[in-house]
Amino acid sequence: MLRRGPAGVSVAGPAVCPSATGTSRRGTGLVGLPRPRRGLRASPPLLLPSSSPRLGVRSAKPPVMSARLPPLLPPPAASPPPPRGPRLLLLALLLLLLGAAPGPRPGRAFYLPGLAPVNFCEEEKRNGECKAEIELFVNRLDSVESVLPYEYTAFDFCQASEGKRPSENLGQVLFGERIEPSPYKFTFNKVETCKLVCTKTYHTEKAEDKQKLDFLKKSMLLNYQHHWIVDNMPVTWCYDVEDGQRFCNPGFPIGCYITDKGHAKDACVINSEFHERDTFYIFNHVDIKIYYHVVETGSMGARLVAAKLEPKSFKHTHIDKPDCSGPPMDISNKASGEIKIAYTYSISFEEDKNIRWASRWDYILESMPHTHIQWFSIMNSLVIVLFLSGMVAMIMLRTLHKDIARYNQMDSTEDAQEEFGWKLVHGDIFRPPRKGMLLSVFLGSGTQILIMTFVTLCKFFACLGFLSPANRGALMTCAVVLWVLLGTPAGYVAARFYKSFGGEKWKTNVLLTSFLCPGIVFADFFIMNLILWGEGSSAAIPFGTLVAILALWFCISVPLTFIGAYFGFKKNAIEHPVRTNQIPRQIPEQSFYTKPLPGIIMGGILPFGCIFIQLFFILNSIWSHQMYYMFGFLFLVFIILVITCSEATILLCYFHLCAEDYHWQWRSFLTSGFTAVYFLIYAIHYFFSKLQITGTASTILYFGYTMIMVLIFFLFTGTIGFFACFWFVTKIYSVVKVD
Repeated sequence: MLRRGPAGVSVAGPAVCPSATGTSRRGTGLVGLPRPRRGLRASPPLLLPSSSPRLGVRSAKPPVMSARLPPLLPPPAASPPPPRGPRLLLLALLLLLLGAAPGPRPGRAFYLPGLAPVNFCEEEKRNGECKAEIELFVNRLDSVESVLPYEYTAFDFCQASEGKRPSENLGQVLFGERIEPSPYKFTFNKVETCKLVCTKTYHTEKAEDKQKLDFLKKSMLLNYQHHWIVDNMPVTWCYDVEDGQRFCNPGFPIGCYITDKGHAKDACVINSEFHERDTFYIFNHVDIKIYYHVVETGSMGARLVAAKLEPKSFKHTHIDKPDCSGPPMDISNKASGEIKIAYTYSISFEEDKNIRWASRWDYILESMPHTHIQWFSIMNSLVIVLFLSGMVAMIMLRTLHKDIARYNQMDSTEDAQEEFGWKLVHGDIFRPPRKGMLLSVFLGSGTQILIMTFVTLCKFFACLGFLSPANRGALMTCAVVLWVLLGTPAGYVAARFYKSFGGEKWKTNVLLTSFLCPGIVFADFFIMNLILWGEGSSAAIPFGTLVAILALWFCISVPLTFIGAYFGFKKNAIEHPVRTNQIPRQIPEQSFYTKPLPGIIMGGILPFGCIFIQLFFILNSIWSHQMYYMFGFLFLVFIILVITCSEATILLCYFHLCAEDYHWQWRSFLTSGFTAVYFLIYAIHYFFSKLQITGTASTILYFGYTMIMVLIFFLFTGTIGFFACFWFVTKIYSVVKVD
């Protein structure tokens, strides 16, 4: 899933992170710990994302695999996700109304629905305005070194005896988030030390216990990470990285592994006591510290502003009364007999007067080392693209002004016959293209995607600031709902242009607009989902959700497309400024650079150049589970992309018209749409140079979801290029005198 957050700035309190058991390596940086990649060397997980189900990636240093471990199997006794389809349809339909009309609440009028602050107080002071119980929720576990995410219940951890599971929205389900209650229960300002949660016992001679233990070992080998949530914000693990920086990771590992050669993998570097070869060390204890800010005015109680923890490992000598001392909890790869793992926690509270509730996410976002690099790169890209766009616009305006003035000053027919250039093809410039049906369908779907992207980035998120990281799944939910509701513009545009192309098969046109491109995306998505189901991953979409998506498509989007097509065919055909001759004009021999293919290939270079930096961080968000929150800059890049696609297409279209080649319709669409091919090439390069994914399933999933993104991007950019060229051609032929 792409994760999101505002780029606000606040003064963060001291980043407290207790030292690990034994001698920890502080100050020098924990080299083996997960951290965000830096600069353009980052290893690519929105997003979008986030979104699409997340795939695992392998770090630059491949993990040492043990031949004695079985392959990562689907979790034993993993129950299928409960069906959520019936309520998702209603949720999707009411999302915009809920977002627009939160309803009057005393003291909560300025907060988004579901994101209002919760006040906490001591148990003896509990009343209607504050509560004492603090609930901890667990999300799905994922890894940057593995293939697929899994639900918390797939692992043999301590389970909650009771508790209401939060309902996920459509975006969360599509991104594979599975939030569940946990057995960790706290009381505000009540300190607990080494409290026992549960004890898990494994008998290696039993097949079921051995399978659970092997699954746990494999997850530690591949560095699977917990994701805990307190008061709708992540519980973070803060540690030092290189250059004296401090990174707060919104997850912490299950455990770590010491190879048979004594090499400490991943989090095993934090403790010098992790030294036994071919041994796993499980983090069965967490020290949690919750920071709060006392509400000064308005209401009673305190608000939580941060939750941090440090994972530790203890082999408790007295499991019934643990004291959190002694050697770490090790599980030898050759261990046999009975193995007992006791899970414990300690919790403390601390007041922080510097962090306000509204800016409590800032300490996570500001800890990312690539933030300043990203700002510099984006600004540099914007300056270059704006400069090139200005140059293109200036050349086009000056050249066209001279051409139009020269053509309008010609008086005799002889001068017109001696003249050459784009005026000579005025009788063929609006000749219907080949495969006009397919082009009109692409234009309809592209218009739907273009409006959806603009509204999502600008109106709902970039301008109104709805993209709080606490509002999980909002981006995907809004995008899906907008796509469904924008079926009318798609049908209207497709029908309008198909009629102007002289088409008469209006039924075929509206059916293809409704089902061709959405059907390709859904078929790809369904095949990927079958693979996820086979792997037992939490990223697999439940059957009820698929039914809800199909209901949104067939019951809302398709009828709206038919309505738009009805009005499009009912209107008169688009009036062109010049008449089309009955006999097509012969196109002269073209030079190399005015031939279709070279122009199309060159046309996508400049648009791709203005997005590849943002594309890098978006792919990082999707495949490396990093937070993406610069949606304001993303909206600026979106505007620059639209301008660059338009100008590059217009410039090449002008060159081809001067060479008396009037087949501009498909060429303008493909010139701008070829940016998607560069996107695909970059994604392939990204796969082989950054991810190093192994396994057939993960490779198919990566390229399957990449092809969905490439198709959407192709329709999006191609539509921009066609509309820009259509406006340009209509404009220049309407201002010249044609006999």
